[in-house]
Amino acid sequence: MKNNTDGRRIRYAVVGLGYISQIAVLPAFEHAKSNSTLAAVVSGDREKLNTLARKYKVRGYSYEQYADCLNSGLIDAVYIALPNYMHGEYTEAAARAGIHVLCEKPMAMDEAECESMIAAAQTAKIKLMVAYRLHFERGNLQAVEWVNSG
Repeated sequence: MKNNTDGRRIRYAVVGLGYISQIAVLPAFEHAKSNSTLAAVVSGDREKLNTLARKYKVRGYSYEQYADCLNSGLIDAVYIALPNYMHGEYTEAAARAGIHVLCEKPMAMDEAECESMIAAAQTAKIKLMVAYRLHFERGNLQAVEWVNSG
């Protein structure tokens, strides 16, 4: 496996740049200074892709270039924030490339698709996780700050 996951920062590509990515996922990377970094964005909307790639100073890839992103050596994991019906296809492609996956909820359209995604992850020996962002909510971040500050 070609992943950079030996204690260093995990380099993510956010795949799908809709509302949830723009208001929650992309801004959350500012709070992940020690363990994660945004390395790329992927979208089917060229204008949105160019705008957000510039804003976050990362490489941008179209959906047609997704395989290039996966094989670029620039990322260790993808955050799949696509429409639900696209989760399986993009997750399994990442698994085949040896890239870890954090997939937005719901994981898939049905149980069979979930099983296929899990099997792909197991075969590739990658981590497949379902996103649960509550820990990035403002109140929870403040609570963590209070605990960490004593």
